Amino acid sequence: MAEGEELVTRYKTIKLYGISADEVKNQIQDMEGRETPKIKIEPHDAETHIIISAAAESEEEALTLIKPFSREIKKRFGNAIYSTRENETIEMAVVRLLEKYELTVSTAESCTGGLLAGRLINVPGVSDVFKEGFISYSNKAKRKTLDVSRGTLKKYGAVSKQTAKEMATGAVFAADADTSVSVTGIAGPDGGTDKKPVGLCYIGCYMKDKVTVEEFHFTGDRMQIREQAVNAALNLLRKLILENYK
Repeated sequence: MAEGEELVTRYKTIKLYGISADEVKNQIQDMEGRETPKIKIEPHDAETHIIISAAAESEEEALTLIKPFSREIKKRFGNAIYSTRENETIEMAVVRLLEKYELTVSTAESCTGGLLAGRLINVPGVSDVFKEGFISYSNKAKRKTLDVSRGTLKKYGAVSKQTAKEMATGAVFAADADTSVSVTGIAGPDGGTDKKPVGLCYIGCYMKDKVTVEEFHFTGDRMQIREQAVNAALNLLRKLILENYK
């Protein structure tokens, strides 16, 4: 390298969902501490970003240094990684997967009130995969629009695993979609009880004639809880697409 010539630095960002920065650090301790490539861990709410950087005499050499580290991180974290594209959000990653596997999706929302559909619709090209969004805030709407049974609502309540399951099933058939995502929960600040506190959310996903429902306990104010629920719903859809179609 000629004297005074600057090194070329290149970066690779690996984005994970649902794994804390501390957990990531514990799993890649053996990869840190090098002069190059360097590894930086950045927490972003429920996401953690791993940024690999390498400095070399040429771009090709820098990318060559990054490649084995990137490969090893992908091996260690698997489907927890939602993107390796610097500007790609989780909703963009979801739409990309829907397009890749030629799947259509519908949404059924209660406490999120359309935020989930809105996040998906923000992605250019989503019209090829997004069928319909339902905001079924009241019990009457859940029954009328999504065919949630009166018995389920009476026995288990609107915020329950059973209701989330029926919402997801109702949405996929009402929209004639391949898959669907449902969200029901208590965003607060009122409405919580000892058994069902503020922040409790059930998220369902219908895929291949099966509904998977996950329970979450979010914290924060009303808007924060709703946003966390949307992120978790997007991730559940992403995760199940990978498990069923990859």
